[in-house]
Amino acid sequence: MKARRYFGHLLLSAVIALGIVLGSVAPTHAADLTGKRVTAVSVSGNTSVPTSDIMAVIKLKPGDTLSADKVQQDMRAIYDLGSFFDVVSNFTEVPEGVKVVYSVLENPALTDVVVKGNSKVSTDKIKSLLTVTKGKVLNSKALSDNARAVENYYHDQGYVLAKVSDVSMSPGGVLTITVNEGMLEGISVKGNEKTKTYVITREMKVKPGEPFNVKDARRSMQKVYNLGYFEDVNMKLNPGKEPNSVVLETNVVEQKTGTFSVGAGYSQADGLVGIIELGDRNFRGTGDQAKIHWEFGGNADYGTNYEFSYTRPWLDSKQTSAGFTIYNLTNQYNDYGLDGNDRTLRSTYDRKRTGFEITLGRPQGEYVQNYITLKNRRDEYVRYVSGPVDYKADPGGTGYRSDYNNQWLTDNFGLTRSVTLSRVFDSRDNVFSPTEGSMFSLSAEFAGKAFGGDFNFNKYTAQDRQYFKVGREQVIAVRLMAGFADGKIPDSGKFWVGGPETLRGYDDAQFKGSKMFAATAEYRFPVAKKIEGVVFGDLGNAWDGSYKLDDLKAAVGVGIRVNTPLGPIRLDYARGDEGGRTHFSFGGQF
Repeated sequence: MKARRYFGHLLLSAVIALGIVLGSVAPTHAADLTGKRVTAVSVSGNTSVPTSDIMAVIKLKPGDTLSADKVQQDMRAIYDLGSFFDVVSNFTEVPEGVKVVYSVLENPALTDVVVKGNSKVSTDKIKSLLTVTKGKVLNSKALSDNARAVENYYHDQGYVLAKVSDVSMSPGGVLTITVNEGMLEGISVKGNEKTKTYVITREMKVKPGEPFNVKDARRSMQKVYNLGYFEDVNMKLNPGKEPNSVVLETNVVEQKTGTFSVGAGYSQADGLVGIIELGDRNFRGTGDQAKIHWEFGGNADYGTNYEFSYTRPWLDSKQTSAGFTIYNLTNQYNDYGLDGNDRTLRSTYDRKRTGFEITLGRPQGEYVQNYITLKNRRDEYVRYVSGPVDYKADPGGTGYRSDYNNQWLTDNFGLTRSVTLSRVFDSRDNVFSPTEGSMFSLSAEFAGKAFGGDFNFNKYTAQDRQYFKVGREQVIAVRLMAGFADGKIPDSGKFWVGGPETLRGYDDAQFKGSKMFAATAEYRFPVAKKIEGVVFGDLGNAWDGSYKLDDLKAAVGVGIRVNTPLGPIRLDYARGDEGGRTHFSFGGQF
């Protein structure tokens, strides 16, 4: 009698990499029995596994000719059942031929499962992925599949380096599964000459010393690019010093973030006016934003126009932001009709606004930002420019009464003190030229004499933007806006619709009121490098009193977008109820 053995020892001490391999082969040759007729095939040593389950995978049958290959295949099939860590083939020679007995040694019964090394996936979740059952003989095949299931779950969550690094079982039946989640050893930044390194790394969701997550790395790359300081942002993984660790290398290509412009204008009323504007979206490489606008010369009766703003996006580790704006500006405005809906120009006049605004913000989760803004603004009627009505003079035979004019001035000019609460959800992949994602914002402004102002009103605004990528580089962008205000709201606080930002094909702020609705749909497509074409449709209006949706104004048109070193330029042509109109403006699209 001679024996052939098939056994596995990894159940007692196993180390696995991408999968689990249990068992090895150490055959004892029985060459003198080869070719003899098999008279019987049986199994011994099994206690928990039914003999019928083992016999079902054995191919060698009575009447067959004995061969080493057939025995080896049967031993592999028995071992592949997963319930045994030792398989021995025994041969007994009889006058009629040879009897074959497969002796098996069952795996120990599972008594408990211990998970080690996991920090990003809970132990309960890992155990829920296991199909091995306590109290039953451990099935090594099922355990191998379970280990792959654990790894696949980690990978689905973005932890692409994670692997089950060790599996061992004690003589008492305690199974220990060790997970190596794959660490981010460090972050290196290259290409930043002006921008401080911490300005880049503070935007990243991945942190050194934590398991590396590829989803967080992609989001980090989006956030760094969305800062607006770089033409391009790329990330790659380099091997770390420790096993199964990586270093994230971030390469940036900086672009100009500062702006400087000088201009001049002349009018018969004001004379020669000089204009200087200076700003930087990445002031001194710190990520702060600073801007100053200064107009000088002209009519000294109205003072110097200026506006200064400064924003710090990170005050603390919780990403609290703070910004303020101080302004003293006199601008020209048009008044259309008594209620803002008559498209006949009533008056053109100069309005002066002075004051300041302070805004604090803080994120809530990955995509949500909350803001609070304090406003202190005074509006003054400066002078009449043109039109049938001079609000500070008796219009005579125009049909408008001076007492109405006085009331209009009282209702629309004075001190506004308010608090605005805002909440913004923004999942856009690129804030400058979105191709996917959405942005939804809600704001509520509360102004009252309790704050020391002249006006009592509540103003609510909602906006929804959606972006859909179609084809390879084409994008459909949709925007809906709605607003409602109640109380005594001045003209400067009302909703204004018309112009390149809301309703193309109409004058800037042609329609105004305490209620507003506007919608825009654009189809955007590339034309050449840094040039994009647009086909669009706009819909909207603003009302005082009862709103009338059937009175919505509409326009359709085409446009072009050009990215220049001075910033994006937009040129649109739209046709509405009043014919065609061309709009030229600076700045990114919605």
